Amino acid sequence: MTDLSLMLVVVVFLALAFDYINGFHDTANAIATSVSTRALSPKRAVFLAAAFNFIGALVSTGVAKTIAKDIVNPQVVTQETVVAALVGATLWNLLTWYFGIPSSSSHALIGGMMGAAISKAGVAILQWNGVVKIVLALIFSPLIGFLLGFLIMKALFYLFADYTPSKVNNGFRRMQVLSASLLAFNHGSNDAQKSMGIITMALIAGGLQAPDQLNPQLWVKIACAIAMALGTAAGGWKIIKTMGGKIFKIEPINGFASDLSSSAVIWTATIFPGLHLPVSTTHVVSGSIMGVGSAKRISAVRWGVAQQMLIAWIVTIPSTALVSGLVYQIVAFVF
Repeated sequence: MTDLSLMLVVVVFLALAFDYINGFHDTANAIATSVSTRALSPKRAVFLAAAFNFIGALVSTGVAKTIAKDIVNPQVVTQETVVAALVGATLWNLLTWYFGIPSSSSHALIGGMMGAAISKAGVAILQWNGVVKIVLALIFSPLIGFLLGFLIMKALFYLFADYTPSKVNNGFRRMQVLSASLLAFNHGSNDAQKSMGIITMALIAGGLQAPDQLNPQLWVKIACAIAMALGTAAGGWKIIKTMGGKIFKIEPINGFASDLSSSAVIWTATIFPGLHLPVSTTHVVSGSIMGVGSAKRISAVRWGVAQQMLIAWIVTIPSTALVSGLVYQIVAFVF
């Protein structure tokens, strides 16, 4: 086996491992509210999320193209660059999962790609228009999630003001099965494409795919969808605990509003013509939960927990960029 083919095997393995870890790391995004309100048992919720993650991952390729071409020029990317980016992002995901911190896999991967690329050829290698567009999407999507969650929750309060709390909760507990499925589908449609884009970059770098052909190959789509579904099935219970109850005490109507607003933001970013932007499901869901909680009352949100999450979000890109830059130097030296 040549060094090139060996490195490509390493890239594919690491990309699928990242997708698997992303699956259990971000499982909480789709099911935390439905588990905390007992709309679904943990086992049923996890396997429901896994199934819809898989289906969502096969739906679109727009985000994969964005990852493949808008961060670094795919024609100057090497296998070593991709390996370093994936190692840095994966290490960060494992670290935040261990401590139960809902950090962003999207931030980790984008920071890793930027750090590895800069370590290879300096800041000039970055596609700055694309980087700015992606970073702005990562910043504004949770704010939009917050606003939409707030507005949807206020609308639901108005519509169901004359109903008893028990009747409302019973009704929305059943509706949460639908909203959790919808959110899991959207998570798969956006997040799985990030690894598809990374593998596509590696195939282009290895001369196995033309630089102007940015659509992921069928085997890449299926492999990434399976890896994310398997990771989702493994669960991520530490993060589920944080998302499901530590931000504020969630009732079924709150969980439904959060899932619906998060799904709307992620679906728009994924599918809307001209966008196809990678967004952080973790950030969007967290923002939506805070917006829903604020609609109930500002003091209902545990802002201390929100502050800890915000710090983790801010440091993710520079941290993964630094780690991936160091890893690139090691990989480049060894190979």
